[in-house]
Amino acid sequence: MGKPGGFMEFKRQPSHTVPPLERIKNYNEFHALLPEAERKKQAGRCMECGVPFCQAGVNYGTGFSGCPLHNLIPEWNDMVYKDNTRHALDRLLKTNNFPEFTGRVCPALCEAGCTCGLNGEPVTVRDNELGIIESAYANGDMHAQPPQIRSGKKVAVVGSGPAGLAAADTLNKRGHSVHVFERDDRIGGLLMYGIPNMKLDKRIVQRRTDLMQAEGVRFITSCHVGQDIAASQLLADYDAVILCCGARQPRDLPVPGRDAQGVHFAVPYLSAVTKALLDGTEAPISAQGLDVVVVGGGDTGNDCVATAIRQGCRSVTQLEMMPKLPDERQADNPWPQWPRVCKTDYGQEEAIAVFGQDPRRYCTTVKQLLQDEQGCLSGVQTIQLHFDDKGRMCEVEGSEQLLPAQLLLIAAGFTGSETSMAQNFGAALDARNNVRTTGYRTEQEKLFAAGDVRRGQSLVVWAIAEGRAVAREVDTYLMGYSELR
Repeated sequence: MGKPGGFMEFKRQPSHTVPPLERIKNYNEFHALLPEAERKKQAGRCMECGVPFCQAGVNYGTGFSGCPLHNLIPEWNDMVYKDNTRHALDRLLKTNNFPEFTGRVCPALCEAGCTCGLNGEPVTVRDNELGIIESAYANGDMHAQPPQIRSGKKVAVVGSGPAGLAAADTLNKRGHSVHVFERDDRIGGLLMYGIPNMKLDKRIVQRRTDLMQAEGVRFITSCHVGQDIAASQLLADYDAVILCCGARQPRDLPVPGRDAQGVHFAVPYLSAVTKALLDGTEAPISAQGLDVVVVGGGDTGNDCVATAIRQGCRSVTQLEMMPKLPDERQADNPWPQWPRVCKTDYGQEEAIAVFGQDPRRYCTTVKQLLQDEQGCLSGVQTIQLHFDDKGRMCEVEGSEQLLPAQLLLIAAGFTGSETSMAQNFGAALDARNNVRTTGYRTEQEKLFAAGDVRRGQSLVVWAIAEGRAVAREVDTYLMGYSELR
């Protein structure tokens, strides 16, 4: 290891964060890179364990732990500590196509499995990862390296989110000609329009896609497969087609008054705000001066809270059906499982700073939506929930409460892929409304699927892992073997 006993000598020091009341003034990223000297210390905390749970990426009982990409974390931490940054970059890129994305938006499953976290604080793996790749860009080490030999095979990728980009990048490096079809006006899918700019600056996405384009990947934007070009045409023109079009079918809120004006799904709201920011226009949906209610306690709901605050909302409340998680690990959730504990994310931190209280209301759901005479949303009636002795979720009689609201954002998750895309290609769906595959191959000749469209809504790091895996399977299909790993 780089620093024997470093985990005892150095304390964990995460990257600096701009205070909430400052960062809500804009949509800029608010995490600064650690200085190089501090980054070396943090890398020196890595114990180079005999069993590196951080990179294992496996299930332990009912909890997952470690990196799904199996990043070689102890290796590149050791190299960072020893100033061998070029080799650290090589080892990082060996398993992760886009560390500049995961270093910003991944919840750091690796850190949950870090042995240092068993009796102390884990290594700052995500910050170290981001430092490696950003230093490489700054030093000119990230430059176009197109393949010297082409295979003569053509692959179409439908969707340019993290799974599609990872598949395209991997197959292009193998020498196949890859064309990526994206229905939006910019490349990136969820990375571009689903994640707010303060979490992932869109210049970072553009920087990577520009690099991929220089290496030979062709991007076709504003092209909705099934409408602007037939699915049958892609199957005829390409040697393989990969569906990476996500799981974008939102879970609705079937309550009285749902047709009120002012009710929107979360992702279209976030997408509209980001697009307006990039285009320099006014957002078509604004929370300015409004009482906002967000339904859903996950990451997307948190992004809605943060975005509404930046737009100048009058108040914001976040409804969560489940009870509040414990503040510390429980006996049935041992290390190295992912810690099922209450996390106050950046949006909630900002709400506390602005309004003086946590926006979350647990064990609460929407009973009905109220409308004014013009059919606009005027209020949300909520009701509390509890679990009965059979484990069923039930309403608490007499617990109704009326919240003022002129904007309701539904961030209650997704119910699978948009079925029209699968129907266009004649692909079968599974019980969860995702494209059914054996491995990554559908029942249709030439047709593969990966990412959320295959596994359901998940993390960016899982999408990248799926993109790499489907690339390996497509390569084997095209060439009869594969050296991709």
